[in-house]
This record gives sequence, C-alpha cells and structure tokens, in this order.
Amino acid sequence: FLNPDGVHRKDENGTVIWKPRLKSGETVEPYRFRPFGSTNYFDRTTGELKECTEQTCPKAEPIPAKGHDDLIAAGASGYTARADVLNEILPSSELAGRLINRAPFYWSGGLGTLIRKSSDEIKKDFMWDFFVYTNSPATSQYDVANYASWLDSWRFSQLFPGDNFLDGGWSEDSYEEHAAVMRWALSTESNGAFNLRTPALAKYTRDTVGELMGLYIADNITLDELSIRVTEGWTKITADEGKLNQLDIYRAALGLDSQTTVEKCRLHREEMDFIDPSVCLEAEDKTTLIIIILSSIVGAGILILVSYFSYKRYKSYQAIKRAHEQLMENTLNEATKALRTLDYPLHLVRADEFIQDGELMRHEVMRNTHRLTVLDNLPDVDAFVGAGKQVVFFSHQWTSFKLPDPSNSQYKIMVQAVKELANKNGWDPSLRDVFVWVDYSCIPQANASVQNLAIRSLAVYASSATYFVIVAPEVNHADEEHVCDLDTYQRRMWCRAEQVCVIIACFLYL
Repeated sequence: FLNPDGVHRKDENGTVIWKPRLKSGETVEPYRFRPFGSTNYFDRTTGELKECTEQTCPKAEPIPAKGHDDLIAAGASGYTARADVLNEILPSSELAGRLINRAPFYWSGGLGTLIRKSSDEIKKDFMWDFFVYTNSPATSQYDVANYASWLDSWRFSQLFPGDNFLDGGWSEDSYEEHAAVMRWALSTESNGAFNLRTPALAKYTRDTVGELMGLYIADNITLDELSIRVTEGWTKITADEGKLNQLDIYRAALGLDSQTTVEKCRLHREEMDFIDPSVCLEAEDKTTLIIIILSSIVGAGILILVSYFSYKRYKSYQAIKRAHEQLMENTLNEATKALRTLDYPLHLVRADEFIQDGELMRHEVMRNTHRLTVLDNLPDVDAFVGAGKQVVFFSHQWTSFKLPDPSNSQYKIMVQAVKELANKNGWDPSLRDVFVWVDYSCIPQANASVQNLAIRSLAVYASSATYFVIVAPEVNHADEEHVCDLDTYQRRMWCRAEQVCVIIACFLYL
C-alpha cells in the first residue's frame, strides 16, 4: 500500500498481474483484521479437541456475522468509514456466534541489545549512539510507518495519534484498521503467544518444519507425511538435546523453578530411568517414609496450632504495625531532609492517556508500554514546569491489600478532578500538556529497593506539582470490614506523609 501501484503482484518482467478487486472489478485496498484462531481447545485429560466455552476458553470471543467486520465497526476512535464496503466484500461466516481463541504471535519476545565490555571505547560509543538513534522517537516513529528498517509499531507512542503513518503514505482506512488491530494486540485481553524459548529452536522450526513445509507446499509429500515427519524430527531433536534439560531451560524462561526429583519421576519416569533407574526408586522410598512421619505429626500439630494461632497472630500484627510506622517515619524524615535531592526520576502520566486507560495502571505496565514521561533530574523538572506543563499530584489511600482501587471509584474521581481543573483554568481540552502523578503508576511496585528510592524523593515530587488533590470518597475496603473515607485517609501514615511533604515544600518556597 506504500507502493504507487498499491498492493499487487508482478511477473518476472515487472508487469502487474494481480490486484485485489471487488466483484465489480474495482480495485480495493486490503483490510487488516485480528489473527486467525481456533474454536477448539486441547483437553489434556482426554487427549481430544473440544469446543470452546466461556469456562474453558476465558479469553475467547464470539465470531461476528461477517467474521471480522466487528473490528471496523468498533475500531479506533469509532472509525466506521469502510464498514459498508466490508459488509459487501465479506461473506457471512458459517461459524458466527461460536467462541474463538485468537492469539497474536509475539515472535521475537522482545529484542535485547548488548555492548561487549572489552570492546574498544570508540566501538562502544558508536554502538551506543546507534542504539539510541534507532530507538529514538524521531527515528522509530518514521521507520515503523515507512518500513525503513526491521522495526514494527509495538509502542503506543509509535501508533498514536498516527500522523507518522498518514505522512508516510498510508490511507486513513489503512491506518485506522492497523491501529485498531494493534491496540487490541497490545492490550491485556489479547491472549498473546510467545515462541518456544528453548535451545535448538532453529532446528525445530527452520530446519524441520520449514524444510518439510516447503516439500508439502511443492506437493512432494502429503499432509499425513508432513505430520509424521515433523513429529519424528522433533522427537529426535528433543532426544538429542535431552528432554529433561529442555524442560528445565524452558521453565527457567518462564520464570519457574525446575521440577523436583519427585515431580520428574512422576511425569517423566522413562527419561529419569534412562539416566539412572535408582533415582526414582530412592525418591519413592523417601516419599513413603515422609508420608508416615507427617501423618503422625499432623494430628498433634493441629491441636497445638489451634491454641497458639490467635495469640501469635495478635503479637505479629502489633510488631508489624510498629515496624511499619517506624519505617514510614524514617522514610518521611529522609524525604524532608532531601527536599532538593532527586534520588529517583520523576515519572508522570499524560492526562489524556490517564483518562483513556479506564483504571489505575501498574507502574511496570506503564513503563513497559512506554507511556511514562520521565524527568531524570531537578533541572529537567524545573524546566518542565517552567514550560507551562501542569502536574496534578493525587493523594489517596489504598482500598485493598494488593490493589489501590479495586472498585475504580477513586480513579473516576481523579478523572473528574482533571477535567474540572482543565475547565476551571482554561487548559487545552486535549490535556496533552497536563500530567498526572499517582503512586501506583508512578512509583515502582515490583522492586522494593528501587521503590524506596522513589519514596525518598516524595518531597520533590510533591513540590513539583502545580496542584495537590486529595481523593477520599466513601469506599468499602475490599479486604477489611470498614469504610474508607476522609477520616481513614487522615489516619494513614502514607497519606499524612504526602501532605506533610507538600506543606513543607510550599513553606520553603514562600
């Protein structure tokens, strides 16, 4: 579609011999749709394919009447310009209404780049400059729209608002369809699939499947022969590499520990016996002895635990509460002492994207999808605010132990507050110059050490805000039997710390 001749096929002389056309003969642009999928799933208990249900295929979606026309009707920004054309082109689907599992295939799993430490300094500098250049917005946003390199549009910042695609020659139809598919593929609802991350992957795919698929496509072997020979090839590769070794490596790639000896003996007895027949026999003897011992201990242990549990729980609760309060006090003291020291960069969420998300998003999700604005030092922060950017700091209490706002009640009030501030102050309605700070999105959640650095910079974050908004509606706590409101907010050490920080910052700048 970026070619002057559009999507086409040419012969060896360069003559166009095919273009996509309607029944009327009119040339038409191909449309983009979600990937193919399956209406069945593999039942491991029976070894059979079974029809998807809402319980067995929770990520599945109903097939629409025309197969894919719902994508355009519900496309990005409600775009529907080609809906009538597609309804004319697409035949009715015989599978309409059945559930289908679609899985976008993330073939690379992410590209990593390394610079060898022992290389010459000039080479390291060159490679660093190259990586920075390639991944910079100015370069990558052009590349993904013009296919100038191997980069694909896997970042929201490369996809939206889409001017780079339209400037690159994409039609509005092509861009809107592409953006709708990519928005879905990058969402948490896409049920994405990674490649098989094990050694000898090239042998499984390129050398075995690729070669045999070539023979099948050329009609040199039948479909049954293809299936048999692929199975034989894979079985040989697995045996050569070592099935248990492959299993350990694959589990490590998924962040899982290796299976225990007992689990391997239960699930892979043949392979374990081939290595050493005595290992599983010894494990079985030990397992039997352990069961006998544990059965003797459990009865007495339960009686002791029941009588001791209540007392121990109370003492632990008191100790944890005191330790938490002391930790918060120490953290607050550090924050106030370091009022002009930025130990961790200030992370902000652009207000229009904050509203678009529909809920509070975890920091790591925002970071991995490149939707955080990062200010690395105080001069950057001062210049950012001095340039007229508005920073709205939201202070609130968490209403569950694991999630900040499971009912989404506080998020809705935050969105309302941003819109009212914009209306009151006459800000640009697009809100592209308004940025939001909220703890769950702007402070690391997964790494405690890095999180502590961000907390120590809380005073600087608060002092950088042009507006400090307390969000404390009446909401039932998800894990405790009480209502969270302004009174409980004022009793939370974290909330008091944020208020103190902003008060101190304001006082110092009076």
